[in-house]
Amino acid sequence: MGAGAGSRRERLFLRSLLFLLLAGPPARGQLRYAVPEELEHGAFVANLGEDLGLDVSTLSARRFRIVSRAGARQHLEVNLENGILFVNERIDREEVCEAGGTCLLHLQLLVESPLELYRVEVEVLDINDHAPTFPWQEYVLEVAESAVLGARFPLESAQDPDVGTNSVHTYRLSPNSFFSLEVQTRSDSSKFAELVLERALDREQQRVHRVLLTALDGGVPERSGTAHILVTVLDANDNVPAFDQPSYGVSLPEDAPAGTLVIQLNATDLDEGPNGEIEYSFSGHAPPRVRELFHIEPRSGQVLLKGRLDYERASLHELYVQAKDRGPSAVAVHCRVLVHLLDVNDNAPEVTLTSVSTPVLEDAPPGTVIAVISVLDRDSGDNGRVSCEVDPNVPFELRSSFRNYYTLVTTQALDREVVPEYNVSITARDMGSPALLTRSTLTVPVSDVNDNAPRFLQPSYSVYVMENNAPGASICSVSALDPDCQQNAYLSYSIADGHIHGMPVGTYVSINSDSGHMYALRSLDYEQIRSFQIQVQAQDAGFPPLSANVTVHIFVLDQNDNAPVIVSPLPHNGSVATELVPRSARPGYLVGTVSAVDADAGLNSRLSYQLLQATDFTLFSVAPDTGELRTLRSFLEQDATRQRLVVQVRDGGQPALSATVSLLLSVVETMPQTLSDFSEFSLPPEASSSSPLTLYLLVSLGSISFTFLLAILILTAIRCRGERRSRQGDSCSQPRCHCCPGSRPSSDGLKTSNLTAQPPAGTAAATCLDVPAGGPPGYCYKVCLGPESAQSDFMFLKPCSPPRNNEKDPGKRSRPDQHLQVSKEVKQPNTDWLPSSMQRPALKRYQIQHCRNRGSRWNG
Repeated sequence: MGAGAGSRRERLFLRSLLFLLLAGPPARGQLRYAVPEELEHGAFVANLGEDLGLDVSTLSARRFRIVSRAGARQHLEVNLENGILFVNERIDREEVCEAGGTCLLHLQLLVESPLELYRVEVEVLDINDHAPTFPWQEYVLEVAESAVLGARFPLESAQDPDVGTNSVHTYRLSPNSFFSLEVQTRSDSSKFAELVLERALDREQQRVHRVLLTALDGGVPERSGTAHILVTVLDANDNVPAFDQPSYGVSLPEDAPAGTLVIQLNATDLDEGPNGEIEYSFSGHAPPRVRELFHIEPRSGQVLLKGRLDYERASLHELYVQAKDRGPSAVAVHCRVLVHLLDVNDNAPEVTLTSVSTPVLEDAPPGTVIAVISVLDRDSGDNGRVSCEVDPNVPFELRSSFRNYYTLVTTQALDREVVPEYNVSITARDMGSPALLTRSTLTVPVSDVNDNAPRFLQPSYSVYVMENNAPGASICSVSALDPDCQQNAYLSYSIADGHIHGMPVGTYVSINSDSGHMYALRSLDYEQIRSFQIQVQAQDAGFPPLSANVTVHIFVLDQNDNAPVIVSPLPHNGSVATELVPRSARPGYLVGTVSAVDADAGLNSRLSYQLLQATDFTLFSVAPDTGELRTLRSFLEQDATRQRLVVQVRDGGQPALSATVSLLLSVVETMPQTLSDFSEFSLPPEASSSSPLTLYLLVSLGSISFTFLLAILILTAIRCRGERRSRQGDSCSQPRCHCCPGSRPSSDGLKTSNLTAQPPAGTAAATCLDVPAGGPPGYCYKVCLGPESAQSDFMFLKPCSPPRNNEKDPGKRSRPDQHLQVSKEVKQPNTDWLPSSMQRPALKRYQIQHCRNRGSRWNG
């Protein structure tokens, strides 16, 4: 028997598996499978991992599971190693689904990271595991002997918990000569049997007839149940009761109290007396649940409510009622009463947090799933239709994925620094009247993300440091804030790489990485560096780290640590600077200017000049602001020809620093063609570009150069004129001074040339003067002044000797009375190139030295 049952189950399993293969792929998001009932533990149902497209290796890590209500039996389970859905415990379809029809197991599958929800329906297929049964093993049927042929006697129906083809399919009657069997079908497709009289009965011949009634189902293999029918032949009770209608329907609210009248049944019997008195009762196969809920008054036929109805457990109750008279050979007639329950909104929605993913990152994008919420209302219709909502003042919303399933998602970006935690109130309300609601609160903490960069308290810092500071001294402190928390708010300070005057910034300052205190690593010098700036970076410890920069301007304050430096006049080779002063100088005559510079700044570099020592304090004075040395009065005969002065230069610092310079002034009758020590210096680039002293020096040098050139021209003209007068009374033939552009004197003397001759084209005109020599007689000095160079050039010629006898053309020589003619055509200087003011002193020195060298050669 056990082996046969196992083989039948195996065949049923193969049939269900074939049904799964032919069913086709399930719809996305909801899968449907079918499994036979009564399978053993571990029986294969479906490969969920493959059907859902999930990675089998991650099912355990993602907590793949079946979500069920608390206390519910877990008929099916998932193997996390291979994703197979298997039978966890034996499934009895008749136990799981009390009502007939399709039996479905609704499974909610949940997988996390990311959170996904799937809905699976498993249909429990009925197998023919129940045989039809009769309420009693033996029925007693009393039939009057007066019963006519063809009379029908309804029999008790067999019951089979299976459904479909596995339920009662037909009836069979054992062979006999008096009765036949007809199978009838009700409106609900159920079958019942009627015994038909085929031959007249005779009580005196046979009082009792025995037949066997067999009920057969349509399953494979076929199952059956039997009942013995004992037909007793009675005297005639000709009429049987009759109901108004074979089937009754009534509606009843599920909250109806006990004692409520369900229906008033009415059956009539045409007989009189006891044969016409009718008694009502439940038929023999009325289920125990019906007998618990309902009660029938035997005499009145009232069906009363006895127990508490529950629409959510069963919405329809089927009552089978029989009526028979009290006469002998009473025949029972049957009717069916269908009690439809009306749903009442007596169940509030149930809110279940199926899965919660908290805390949520504050940078979670909108639409991030926070929790999966299931809502269940056991009512039906509008009473079971539930709507869910959350407080509109929170950045969350509910989205419906399946019926009565919601996902709580974010609607906007979160900011932990503004709201670190949310209390989300979820309200579930049904559509009944009056509506019932349930509230549930979910706490959603927000975890920190490093989304805030540090922020300095000031946009920039200005630090003032006195020069000559001690190395390692603290100069300032910077501070930044980060609104994040924990390690995202831990800040470290550093100095950005850079260079200050070619040196790494790290050699100048350092910073404490924890506190932000900055220290000077070296002693600063205002004269070397007056200000510099560095970039300080504050970086948090988040991942990835965020940082902010701030500029720190460091200004070095000046101290009076540099004494003034004399730049003019400068002594030569350790000797005292000298200067020539003409005796004819008037009061206020500018002898020279003492110039000095101070590397300090501000008051520390403001210089004042004073005459510290002097041979005669009444003769000279020094301007305190400019250092100009001027005469106070005219020179007297008794004044010394050498005046020694000491000029002191003092700055404005505290304490003041000073420097002195010694000057030796020589009083001369005429000024020689030399430059003074006051002009033989050059200012440093800083002084020339940043002081008006440069302008003063340029103007002075230009004036002196122009005066010197004019004096040379005048002296040359005077000497040439005196020489001509001296040669007129001499016995030597008069020399002739020729000036020819581009010509050179020959070894035989000066050749005759026309002084008024025009120079060749492209040659600049020259002014030629005969100047009497200051040396031995008979020498002619030639002064040629070229306008394009604006300089004088002395040309020393050979002595002028009388003409020799072998001269072939003495007539071509100049006559004694011939006068010197000077060309009046003197061109203007060429402005395309003029010596600059700084080049003119060097140019004059070159001219004087050149003349001296040629004069020495002439004397030799």
